[in-house]
Amino acid sequence: MATDAAQPEGPPGEPHRPFEYVYSEDFAQFLASLGASMLVSTYQAGKLMVIRAQAGRISTLLRSFEQPMGMAMDGDRIAIGTQRQVWVLRNASDIAPQLDPPGTHDACFVPRSCHVTGDMRVHEMGWAGPKRDELIIVNTRFSCLCRLDPDYSFVPTWRPPFVTALVAEDRCHLNGMAMDDGQPKYVTALGQTDEQQGWRAGKAHGGVIIDVASGELVTQDLSMPHSPRLHAGRLFVLNSGMGELQAVDERTGKRDTVARFPGYTRGMAMVDKYAFVCLSKIREKREFGGLPIEENLDELKCGVYAVNIETGESVGFVELTQGCTELFEVLVLQGMRFPSLIGFQKDTINGIFIVPPGMVQAGDP
Repeated sequence: MATDAAQPEGPPGEPHRPFEYVYSEDFAQFLASLGASMLVSTYQAGKLMVIRAQAGRISTLLRSFEQPMGMAMDGDRIAIGTQRQVWVLRNASDIAPQLDPPGTHDACFVPRSCHVTGDMRVHEMGWAGPKRDELIIVNTRFSCLCRLDPDYSFVPTWRPPFVTALVAEDRCHLNGMAMDDGQPKYVTALGQTDEQQGWRAGKAHGGVIIDVASGELVTQDLSMPHSPRLHAGRLFVLNSGMGELQAVDERTGKRDTVARFPGYTRGMAMVDKYAFVCLSKIREKREFGGLPIEENLDELKCGVYAVNIETGESVGFVELTQGCTELFEVLVLQGMRFPSLIGFQKDTINGIFIVPPGMVQAGDP
């Protein structure tokens, strides 16, 4: 197991507590074998963390955003939901080779657009439609799915049948979304409740997966479920309050536990036969108190763990030991071994100009 640290990006002169982390011996080699890297969000610390393999070690990069949570990727686009905005970043592949050290980076994500939503508690998101040109968002505060429109904060597109009004009351804590062929297929909620934050009373075992098309329950009695995913013809979900990854039979609702983790499971990406799962510690009693996983409170970890979904065996992990105790989402950036991401705290963003090919002549100021 190796140890390292990453210094957060921030305004000049402002002190920042570094992120310290450890990782399993073979995790860098595993990432390299996939030809991939990871992007992890933590609203608690206000950071995006890029995790990459380099020369047999893990290399990290931190960028500051205001409470980043849900993320969605499609090709060279990444959408990031923050406290009151949704940012869209694009990969400027011609800029990547110019970054220091030269020739190291193979992708560079640059902020391109921003939509102001207000504090609607953006959770998971997905690119939708035949051309993947529409972003569908889990709007937790208003208990609905929505899309963005330039004239509005958001446009509601669906809500659970047991939620009777569009109000900013977080009635069921709608949080996760499984996409299927460019459309939302399943969502997770922490309760079938229709009053302001009504889900809190039964959060330990009141969680459900809902079929979006029919509004019917796929399975229930989950403990604060998150991150439903359709992968390799199967439905998976994180039974977060139990620290589990489960496979769900879509016809019967029967669930089988694939793997158990030493943390509150929230945020998952699936590639080939592997699941990358975010783990969090639970310290805030109002949100997490009373969950089954509390029995092992002192043993809980914060980090990203990878498992083989066919065997349930661990592949490796990156564990954060300082600077952060909660993670929200992880993306696996396939085909991008060593990407960079441009933030707003340094001057780099001020000198990046992306224009159509041939529009700028050599020697232009």
